[in-house]
Amino acid sequence: MKRSRYTSSKSLSDSPSTKKHRIKSKSKSFSPFEHFIQSPTERDIDQMDEWSRRSEWKPYYLQKNESERLYSESISSSIDYLIDKYDYVLFNWQMTGMLVGGILWGILGDRRGRKSVLFGSILLYSLANILNAFVTSVEQYQWVRFFAGLGLAGELGAAITLVSEIMHKEKRGYGTMIIVAMGALGAVVANLVTVSFHWQTSYIIGGGLGLMLLMLRFSTFESGMFDQLKKSTVSKGNFLLLFSTPERIIKYLACIFIGLPVWYCIGVLIKFSEGFAKSTNVQGAVHIGNAIMFAYLGLSAGDLLSGWLSQVFRNRKKIVLSYLAGSAVLMGIFLFVNNIPASVFYCMCFLIGTATGYWALFVTIASEQFGTNIRATVTTTVPNFVRGAVVPITLGYKYLELDYGNVNAAVIVGIICIALAIVSVLSIKETFGKDLDYYEMN
Repeated sequence: MKRSRYTSSKSLSDSPSTKKHRIKSKSKSFSPFEHFIQSPTERDIDQMDEWSRRSEWKPYYLQKNESERLYSESISSSIDYLIDKYDYVLFNWQMTGMLVGGILWGILGDRRGRKSVLFGSILLYSLANILNAFVTSVEQYQWVRFFAGLGLAGELGAAITLVSEIMHKEKRGYGTMIIVAMGALGAVVANLVTVSFHWQTSYIIGGGLGLMLLMLRFSTFESGMFDQLKKSTVSKGNFLLLFSTPERIIKYLACIFIGLPVWYCIGVLIKFSEGFAKSTNVQGAVHIGNAIMFAYLGLSAGDLLSGWLSQVFRNRKKIVLSYLAGSAVLMGIFLFVNNIPASVFYCMCFLIGTATGYWALFVTIASEQFGTNIRATVTTTVPNFVRGAVVPITLGYKYLELDYGNVNAAVIVGIICIALAIVSVLSIKETFGKDLDYYEMN
């Protein structure tokens, strides 16, 4: 068939000079998303040429409408790709900051005190949140998100350590339960703020709320166990002490592996929920902000329930194992049930959050496994190493996705995370009601 003069020629579109000219168009805006609107990739150009050839038999007015539609779809797809790319990169920068911060704040918590770490971490992430509103390049955004993660790394571990050492040994589960459940609601508030305000205003509001929290923390008092530790000559905050014996190494790694399914579900299933919704033909639009909001509502409910159940049954390990079993079942439903309404999909996000809502138990277990002189180090590094594990988890998922698709890749990574968690729970001792007033010796 003779090629229509209104259809782009393959030889013309494939010429290096043409592609170079089309790809190198620039925008004055610093936003990478706006720049990408004017910069489709070579893959997009080839795809558009293929669509054009398929439509060459149509009349001119239909070809014109078809070309406009296909070009619009190509640009929309390209923008979605770059948004996902930069969101993924920034997320990993923040997680890396939390990984580094976990070590720094943990050591400081055992050497300088739990209260000082609590104050320092809140101040750092609050100021970083405010600075997020004033970035003018992707590089600046990456570094500010890194320092935000660095600040976020210290608060939870210091708070859990304080509560574990202050409250009665058979009641401390209630305290850690409330801390984590209330913290999970922060993501819910964040989603409500972002849909109501400009993104820069949202960051400023988040930083301001952090500074308000800091003022409320001024009434916090230091742990009595740490006051006694300061008078001792025992080694404090020695991170290498965790690797001094095979028993400690295994116990420490087990504490980390127990938490992997939590951040697998958040960092993969919920983070990439829009892609899974498309793969399973969810009926209706799915927005990641809403998926995160419902997941964190579930996390908050799950943490309250798991903490309460551990107190009622006076056992932490059995509750965590039951939550892991529930997570495995819900993961299968989430990834393989097709053609559900968006409302049901959001309910699944809530249920997945609930099934992984053993974060409070997981951090409490880690805190109860080790002595006072390295307790803050453990309690701060363990959850942040789990958060930092999101980087290899998502990298592994993205690598497998290229060959197996998003659903199968998520299944493979999920099975590995849940299996490691189950083995780890079975390998450690039950710590409910354990006396924590002791030291780890060299």
